Amino acid sequence: MRLLLVEDDDRIAGPLTEGLNRYGFAVNRVKTGSAALAAPAADLVLLDLGLPDMDGIDVCRTLRAHSAVPIIMITARGEEADRIVGLELGADDYLAKPFGVRELVARIRAVTRRTHPERHPQPTATAPVSGGPVSAHSRAHAAEDRQVQHLGSLTIDRRTRGVTLDGRLLALTPKEFDLLAYLAGDPGAVWSRQQILDAVWDPHYFGPTRTLDVHVSALRRKLGNPAWIATVRGIGFRLTVPDGDMP
Repeated sequence: MRLLLVEDDDRIAGPLTEGLNRYGFAVNRVKTGSAALAAPAADLVLLDLGLPDMDGIDVCRTLRAHSAVPIIMITARGEEADRIVGLELGADDYLAKPFGVRELVARIRAVTRRTHPERHPQPTATAPVSGGPVSAHSRAHAAEDRQVQHLGSLTIDRRTRGVTLDGRLLALTPKEFDLLAYLAGDPGAVWSRQQILDAVWDPHYFGPTRTLDVHVSALRRKLGNPAWIATVRGIGFRLTVPDGDMP
């Protein structure tokens, strides 16, 4: 799949191109809006808004006037107004920096499924395996049980991505859930900051590591007790069941 990356910052474009290449994408990178408009046709455009010669919004408007190529805006602008304008002009998705390559690849695949469904045929049904409906039902329950984890009053359901505390459903963002589920994968174990960033964000993640601290703080607030996530000075974090919370 051919991608056109419109990004003037070498510090971002370099690792981003390398990461996308690892996933099998062919990336043509340009630094300006005018170069983007003159570039050969691509299967999808990754468009930064803060370009040196013209606003990315204008690039999007011009591209959309003569092409149906899918466009994903990637930018440091996170204001709702920018997202709305970009989407109304015809952008297919909007991703705010910082982000990881893995998240971007997921967005690319999702946009491609929507805009080119013929490239993603639905899987055909397979014949039932031996053992009959009872065996299949038992296997489904066993798989479901493995997806649900109980830690004191905390329950993590990886199948539904739901988290409850004392029976109350917590409103977690996708990244907050991923972070909690990762730490809960081995309760009590100490995970380094880099291990967490690699697993929850991306091995090619670029952006301030402060984002990890922000997510940990948000999780502690929603869990209602900072003791759930302990800081191990100079290393990272670990998930623990606070005293008095065990059933």
